[in-house]
Amino acid sequence: MRVLLILNPGSATLKFEFFALGEHGPVPRYRGMVDGIGRDSARLQIHRVADGDSVLERTLQPAAHTDALAAVFAFAREHGYSLAAVAHRIVHGGPFFQQAVRLTPEVVAKLETLIPLAPLHQPVGLAAIAAVSSVDPDVVQIACFDTAFHTTQDPLGTRFGIAQRWHDAGVRRYSFHGLSYAAIAHKLPEVLGSERAEGRVAVLHLGSGSSACILHRRQSVANSTGMSAVEGLMMGTRPGNLDPEVVLWWMENAGMDIAAVRRELYKASGLLGVSGISADMRELLASSEPSAALAVELYCYRAAREIGALAVQAGGLDALVFTAGTGQRSAPVREKILARLAWLGFELDADANQRNASCITRADSRLSAWVIATDEEGQMAREAAALLATQA
Repeated sequence: MRVLLILNPGSATLKFEFFALGEHGPVPRYRGMVDGIGRDSARLQIHRVADGDSVLERTLQPAAHTDALAAVFAFAREHGYSLAAVAHRIVHGGPFFQQAVRLTPEVVAKLETLIPLAPLHQPVGLAAIAAVSSVDPDVVQIACFDTAFHTTQDPLGTRFGIAQRWHDAGVRRYSFHGLSYAAIAHKLPEVLGSERAEGRVAVLHLGSGSSACILHRRQSVANSTGMSAVEGLMMGTRPGNLDPEVVLWWMENAGMDIAAVRRELYKASGLLGVSGISADMRELLASSEPSAALAVELYCYRAAREIGALAVQAGGLDALVFTAGTGQRSAPVREKILARLAWLGFELDADANQRNASCITRADSRLSAWVIATDEEGQMAREAAALLATQA
């Protein structure tokens, strides 16, 4: 059986999913994760998608990316799978890539030039590409980009108010979480109906990393993130929008160097920084500490504020979708955000919200709000399969 292997790497994890290639499109078969990469040992877990049953659990020693991939490739061989391609989630495609591409040495070289624009994420993606090449030099590799979906935006929305030479050098807004938003755009007609799906639909991707995007005719009009995924909404450990003078203050008055500032921005702010307790929304909602309540309220306030800004850029709003971990599972967060957006015409159905129902607004609500599960891996599989079909 010919399959696609979809990879979504992290610094210490490797999420993956196998999709069978069929005449009706890619079909998910198995998904899994390797946790603990780079440590003394890692844990490999694989589940069958159809019923969620565990089919493999084992410890990997050593536990580098190449060892993790070797174990995943061995699983494929044991199941009689022939890898049509390996597709990678790459955070930053810069100005170069507007759709999925087959990886070549020239493409990889361009991706390496984008490391300064995504210093924490881009090296992880490149390491996974190199690891696959080490395990199987002949397998076809494809890059799917988090930035590509947003290339439909008005060029005005990509600009910062800085000198043209900096914009020309790549200092501009690219926007992120594009694979998640593309997956939602794919699902909208089925969930909202074909007519409503073509309207102005705001999507809140709420998780450890969070952002907001507004779609029109299922294309990206505007997004809250910018040159990096730090801008926009408050997140688990990132502050979101921040006056640049704060960074200068840190450097001048707290003696922080660039590395320390980057740690503060990426690892010590957001829900964790404000609460001083946790970056996990579930822990904060369960906490009785005032700082936890403050962090939750600020998170929801910033999300609602961003929706208002995006609606202005799109010229209106017809519906709102919550997705990703917190968006799909946290009824209190959705309730708080919609309470701040009630003036737009959202009337929450409290019972539907508590049940994580598909539609969480009342039947007579002027604007509707929805909960839709994202599927970045499925989106990558569709993009990879389409690319393979054009090159067959």
